[in-house]
Amino acid sequence: MLFKHISMVNYEKPSVNICRTVLKPIHCTIRTCFHSNNTLRGMTDVPHLDAAGNLRLLNMQHNLISHLQDLLHLQRLVFLDLYDNRVIDMSGVSSLTSLRVLLLGKNRIQRICDVDGLTKLDVLDLHNNQISQIENVSRLSKLRLLNLSGNRITRVENLQGLNCLTELNLRHNSITSVTDVENLPRLQRLFLSANSISRLDALACLWHCRSLSELSVDGNPVALESCYRQTLLRCCSPHLQLLDMKRVTEEERRTASVSARKEDEKKKESHKQTAHKERRRLAIQNAAQQWEGLKACLELPAQNGSKEDVSPEYSPAHSPAQTNGNTQETSPDDVQSLSISDSHLAELDSETLRLFGPGALETLERCWGVQTAASVTTVAFRYIHFDSIIPMFLRIRLKFPNLTHLMFMETSITHLPQLAALAQVRRLEQISVHPEWNPVVRLTLWRSFLIYRLQHLNLQKINGTEVTMNEIMASERMFGALGHVAATETPRCRLLLLLEESRKRQLQFLLDGRGRRSGVSPDDLKENGKQLGDALSRALFSYPSRLSDGPEVRPAPHILRLIDQRLIHRASGHCVKADALQKLWPSLFSEIVRDCVLEMRDKQAFRQTRLQRFHSESHT
Repeated sequence: MLFKHISMVNYEKPSVNICRTVLKPIHCTIRTCFHSNNTLRGMTDVPHLDAAGNLRLLNMQHNLISHLQDLLHLQRLVFLDLYDNRVIDMSGVSSLTSLRVLLLGKNRIQRICDVDGLTKLDVLDLHNNQISQIENVSRLSKLRLLNLSGNRITRVENLQGLNCLTELNLRHNSITSVTDVENLPRLQRLFLSANSISRLDALACLWHCRSLSELSVDGNPVALESCYRQTLLRCCSPHLQLLDMKRVTEEERRTASVSARKEDEKKKESHKQTAHKERRRLAIQNAAQQWEGLKACLELPAQNGSKEDVSPEYSPAHSPAQTNGNTQETSPDDVQSLSISDSHLAELDSETLRLFGPGALETLERCWGVQTAASVTTVAFRYIHFDSIIPMFLRIRLKFPNLTHLMFMETSITHLPQLAALAQVRRLEQISVHPEWNPVVRLTLWRSFLIYRLQHLNLQKINGTEVTMNEIMASERMFGALGHVAATETPRCRLLLLLEESRKRQLQFLLDGRGRRSGVSPDDLKENGKQLGDALSRALFSYPSRLSDGPEVRPAPHILRLIDQRLIHRASGHCVKADALQKLWPSLFSEIVRDCVLEMRDKQAFRQTRLQRFHSESHT
């Protein structure tokens, strides 16, 4: 039936009620309307109407229309309602260049297409269809309302060009991520209820929608988080009035504002920590690269795998030489950076001072607070040649009174005399030497030598293994004999140079015989002499100071081992003979005295015999 001069239309569904405000400006121009009623349902095609050139509003709800190709004769159509039909393809609507309202809800549409010609479109309703993607809407520059609820959309995207859009309805989809919403400069209402958004990060684009006044995200997994509402109020537009259909109160805004300031401070601190971590990583990496060049010059064995395989965050506390039992990785957030540059790093982690690169040794020269210095119990060296560390041992001893553990990673300890330099520390319970970058660990005697040389330090662990009494006795037998021989053959002036002032005075006191004259008991003299002898024996195993800056010439390792073995065997033989002589001497001395007395009983015969022996020896 054809109706003329209709001024008002009774709408049958809520989706049309939304459009009443949109249609107010054009109601006065509507001249003809074809209204679907109970007698006209069941149509499968759009009918060819008389006076179609004047038709402005066409309502064909609840029919069986499946295609829209028969709309070419409706050139002046402004309002088209095809709610609850069977439309599959939108092809054909682009010819309606005057259209301002297009209602295609509850159909079977799978794609948004053929809408480029609808440049005047103000309302597009496609709810309850089968659309899986937002697409082909960038030309709808005057669109103010877009309803895509009840579809199969998984991602909000492709919204560029909708510069006039004020309302976007995406309820009841399968959305997991929201993007491109920040490209809608006039968006005021956004409905995302009943979707699959599980993370607040998926809504990050909303933080830039400064015109948003109404937002609905309820019915998503993210809405179950305790901080969900406060986070949205803190991050979204300050003009937000309704959130999940609940009015935003001033108290909520103040709370969100305080939370926002705290969040900004956290972000600044996070950025600062990130920058520091990156600088720390580069410093360690550059120190490692410098060490690679030094390693090539020293001809150290190559590490298994490339340098990139080793994390710059690798801590000495996690090495095979680990002794504290802590296997949990240290977080750089808890580390105090003392000195950092492009090629070195010095940092304090609780009680552990870590030094990366030769430049980090300068940290030891600076003034330290008493409490900070007293808190250091472990010093770890990495990417620093051991010979560069040795001059710092005296300063380390004085600066860190509670030091108990030294750790050496990539430090190139190659021979035993270098280990003797550790005696300068004076108080040490643990030593850890990484076996991969310190070839000295591959020497059979390195542990015994270290135990013997540092016995006065009360050394308890080496590379995490307890020092036993059997090891102490074995090291004493092995190196004590060699030290005794060296002490007896070393000139007095050389011995004085090896000892400290207190030991020098003690040695001079004994050598001059003043102890006996001053009334010191023989037992005390004997005990002092024994202690001094032990100190002398150990002091002879000292780190040789370099007299020139030229390259050091060292014998081949197998020659060094052969010389060490020969010296040890000879020293052991001398000690065995000395012990045997000490046991035989009382009886031997008695026999010598007895023979002399018997021989001198006849003085005349004794003189005659001696003169003859002297005469014969003088002629030979």
